[in-house]
Amino acid sequence: MSAPPLSGLLEAALYTDDLAAAEEFYSGLLGLPIVVRAEGRHIFFRCGGTILLVFNPEATRRPAQEGALPVPPHGAEGPGHVCFASNDLDDWVAFLTGKGIEVESDFRWPHGPRSVYVRDPAGNSIEFAEPALWEAA
Repeated sequence: MSAPPLSGLLEAALYTDDLAAAEEFYSGLLGLPIVVRAEGRHIFFRCGGTILLVFNPEATRRPAQEGALPVPPHGAEGPGHVCFASNDLDDWVAFLTGKGIEVESDFRWPHGPRSVYVRDPAGNSIEFAEPALWEAA
């Protein structure tokens, strides 16, 4: 028996010990709407049809308290990665650099699409890429 089909990626997670800085970066700077916030534990942001989950790893490593949803403990060490799709990368570079965000890398892949990389306040690798990056894959 083969695996049933998947319809897409519903959510992606990053980790930080400074949720206020994450909120300022993802909501304040990038303009992502906040969907859910749990003080000291997480902030979830909407990006199109996907949710970006940003967790405090210390809080998510603890088992769920009695009566809470039975989400298993999880967390990560070191920087993670997420990629946002955009066809307006020149505008993003101008916007980000105008806000004092250093562009770590800006290049075209061998098959043509462009990617721009920056870091969020927690050191996570944040990519902005043309949607064609994965169209031929």
